[in-house]
Amino acid sequence: MLKQLSILLALLFMNILMAYAQHDERAYFVFYNVENLFDLVDDSLTADEEFTPDGAKHWTAGRYYDKIDRIARTLSSVGEWEMPALIGMCEVENRNVIQDLIEHRYLKATNYSVLHRESPDSRGIDVAFLYNPAVFSADTAVWIPVNFPFAPESATRDILYVRGLIFKTDTLHVFINHWPSRWGGVEATKPKRAEAALQLRAYIDSLCMVFRDPRLIIAGDLNDNPTDAAVHEILGAKKNCDGKAFCLVNLMLDDYHRQHYGSLKYKSDWEVYDQLIVSSPLLSENGLRVRGGDAHIFRAPFLLTEDERYMGYKPLRTYAGPRYLDGYSDHLPVYLELVK
Repeated sequence: MLKQLSILLALLFMNILMAYAQHDERAYFVFYNVENLFDLVDDSLTADEEFTPDGAKHWTAGRYYDKIDRIARTLSSVGEWEMPALIGMCEVENRNVIQDLIEHRYLKATNYSVLHRESPDSRGIDVAFLYNPAVFSADTAVWIPVNFPFAPESATRDILYVRGLIFKTDTLHVFINHWPSRWGGVEATKPKRAEAALQLRAYIDSLCMVFRDPRLIIAGDLNDNPTDAAVHEILGAKKNCDGKAFCLVNLMLDDYHRQHYGSLKYKSDWEVYDQLIVSSPLLSENGLRVRGGDAHIFRAPFLLTEDERYMGYKPLRTYAGPRYLDGYSDHLPVYLELVK
């Protein structure tokens, strides 16, 4: 009897090990708008004066390093037991702030590699991509400028395209975005987001002429919701392929249709500007794929605070106007899990 029990326990243990082995190649992908991650130095080429010790925000070293600590805590919490292998970010001022972040005690052991370049944005905020070189190796990085034929004097953030090998075997294409904001009015700024979508789509179409059915992820703060025209019609990121062999699928559509749910809040309305869009091959049943076929908004309680004016909760941000709130960001991170 004892021998039979030992055999059963041994078989059970082997099955558990095999179950874990089937998913030992996995990687979390996170996108996070970190809301004005500025250093303390006044850059004479950009409008960053308010984020200096003498500026309107009274941006001190203590506040800066508290912000670094909060971002590091957030990123280290998404995967619970493991750090994200791939991180897209926006609203970072320069390479210096990214360096301070990856040297934080929570992130340092991962030894992240960084892809970043100064963008033409007037405030000096950029996109960046961080990756664990033990999981992903980048071989190509292209900063795609977003130009406006109808407003050539306007400048915005570049789109960062990265290609590399994940798990040492599969090619993955990544696009990190921060489309033009709605500052100045939704309708007035809509053509700029449409132009960003049009230029991104053109790049993806060109990519598809070189790579057959590429596995790609589009991540970013698009400053539009999943059903807005720039995302849904021009970029063509929808719920499913509708019979097409290859398409872009917006994994945030379900979250957008949930009540009182989103990645940021404007007055009483939750919005889903932070999006993860994938190509249909990443939703296959075999090979490199998105686990569960879905993405998530990371809504840890420490990232939220009570909304006394509009009820419910809202993201705990760093500032509300000039008032320092000692928070994280006005956006919540979004993430997915890649497995093979």
